[in-house]
Amino acid sequence: MHQDVKSILVSEEEIKEITTTLGQRITNDYKGSDKPLVVIVILKGSMPFASDLIRHIDMPLEIEFMKVSSYGAGTKTSGEIKIHLDLNREHLENYNLLIVEDIVDSGRTLQRLTQLLKNRNANCVKTCTLLDKPSRREVDFVPDYAGKSIPDEFVIGYGLDYNEKYRNLPYVGILKSEVYS
Repeated sequence: MHQDVKSILVSEEEIKEITTTLGQRITNDYKGSDKPLVVIVILKGSMPFASDLIRHIDMPLEIEFMKVSSYGAGTKTSGEIKIHLDLNREHLENYNLLIVEDIVDSGRTLQRLTQLLKNRNANCVKTCTLLDKPSRREVDFVPDYAGKSIPDEFVIGYGLDYNEKYRNLPYVGILKSEVYS
């Protein structure tokens, strides 16, 4: 796997710093709220990030999962969002929701999910991403919490994949173009 990586973009050490910093910010922002915090983990890619992040959120929280896709087997977003696994929870007005995603690229996925959950009357809906690629944005969307802004490169590792591979790399790396071209 490592031989397919052109370069490391976010090291293991930097990931630890990001999850610690974001966890502290989220704790400070939600502490004292009378509504429980529900972290919504977007499967599959954000699972490693969410797992590390919640360890740094120093307050009670609940976890839910959603599975959403927009890439299929390619390297560019299809523009279509498909919800494969939805929340199985009612009365969202009783909760503060934090959607955790691995990367924001076009912005379509998180924009749609945020609006969907707001339409279901959630008390508060915010978003948190490990990586933000603002140069690729196709819609007006800015995540509430972002770990690191990155250039327009195809990245893998720490949950991010290419054709379901490379998710288990402990860092985020740039995939060599010859692997997918």
